[in-house]
Amino acid sequence: MRNKLSGRYGLVLAAVAFGAASIAAIPFREALPGYRYQFPRDHFNHPDFATEWWYYTGSLTSSSGRPFGFELTFFRQAGQGKIAFGDSQSMAPRWQPDPIYLAHFAVSDPEGQSFFHTERMNRAGPGLAGVSDAPGRYWNGNWQVRWLDESSGEQELSAIDEMAALELRLKPAKPPVIHGQNGISRKGELQGQASHYISFTRLEAAGTLNWKGQSFSLNGLAWMDHEFFSSRLDSGLAGWDWFCVQLSNQEEFMFYSLRRKDGSGAGFSSATFVDSHGISRYLGSADFTLEPGRRWRSTHTGADYPISWTIRVPSLGLELEEETQLADQELASKGAVSPSYWEGIVRYQGVRAGKPVTGSGYLEMTGYDQPVGRFGL
Repeated sequence: MRNKLSGRYGLVLAAVAFGAASIAAIPFREALPGYRYQFPRDHFNHPDFATEWWYYTGSLTSSSGRPFGFELTFFRQAGQGKIAFGDSQSMAPRWQPDPIYLAHFAVSDPEGQSFFHTERMNRAGPGLAGVSDAPGRYWNGNWQVRWLDESSGEQELSAIDEMAALELRLKPAKPPVIHGQNGISRKGELQGQASHYISFTRLEAAGTLNWKGQSFSLNGLAWMDHEFFSSRLDSGLAGWDWFCVQLSNQEEFMFYSLRRKDGSGAGFSSATFVDSHGISRYLGSADFTLEPGRRWRSTHTGADYPISWTIRVPSLGLELEEETQLADQELASKGAVSPSYWEGIVRYQGVRAGKPVTGSGYLEMTGYDQPVGRFGL
C-alpha cells in the first residue's frame, strides 16, 4: 500500500510481452532478505528489478490557512525480462526494449471541495522520461523531482499542467527509513513476493501552487516512498489499504493491510513506527488493527470506499480516528493500464501514550472497484 507491493503494486503497467521464439527471458532480480542498502545509490534507478516507483504525497497550507493535498508519482516498468537473442547474452542491452514510464499528478482542495488528477505515460525516447543517478533526477515530461543535495536528501519537485502547477522544495527532517525486516517488506509467502521499501517520513515542504487562476504560497509536510521489486502479488488478493501518518508529536506511522478476495485479511500486512528521533520499529499484522467506518460510493466507478478508519496499536498506546474533508479523491482510471483507486489527504486525531495528538497524512485504497488481479499485477 503505498506499500506498494501493496499500494503501488496495483498501479504498475502490465508487462510488455514478446512473442518471438528466438527470444529467451532472463529473469530480473527478486527482492530477497539480506539486501544491503547504500545511500545515495539506492535513492535512484534499479534497472535489474522489473518495477520501481517514487511516490510523493503531502499536506500543505496556504498563507491564509487554506489546506491542500498533492500526489506526484513516477513509475518505471520493464518488460517481462531482460532479453537475450540466441545464446548471446552480450547482445541483450542492444535489443532490450525501453521501460515504460507512468506518472500520476493530483491536487486535493478540501475547502473548495475539488479534486484534480491526471496521468501520463512515455517511453524514454529522446529524453521524454527516465531516471538519472547523476545528477539525481526522475522525470516524465515536465514533471520531475531533482535532488539538490544527495547527502542531505534535499529535493525540488515540480509538476505543470493546464489545470494546476506545483513547485515545492523538500527538506528531510529525519533520515530515510527502511520498512520491513531483514531488508524486505514482505507481501506474500513465496520467495520474492516482497519489495525493497524506503521512505522519507517527514519532509518539510515549501513552495507554490497555481490553482484555478490563483497562486498560493504553501508550507507543510510531505512523505516520500521508494520501492523496487520484480515479483507479482498473490493472485488471491483483492487490494490493500495504506496509511501514512505524521503526528503533531513529531512521530510517524506507516500502515498497510492486504485484503483477500474472500474478504479476509492477509497475514503479511505490516506497519512501521518512527519515533521523534527518527528511529524506526517494525510492527507485524498482530500489532495493530484498522477498523473501517463511514463509507463513500463513487459516482465515477460505483466503488464503495471506507473513508474513515479507527487505528489502534495497543503496545504503543495509540488510538487514532482518521477522517477526510473531501470524500471524492478517487483516481478513476481512464483505461485498462491501471486500476481505479482512492488516494487523498486525511486528518488524524486521537491519543498516543495517554496524550492527545493530531496529525495529517494520506490514505490509499485499492481493489474496491475491481480486484487488482484483473490487471495481471
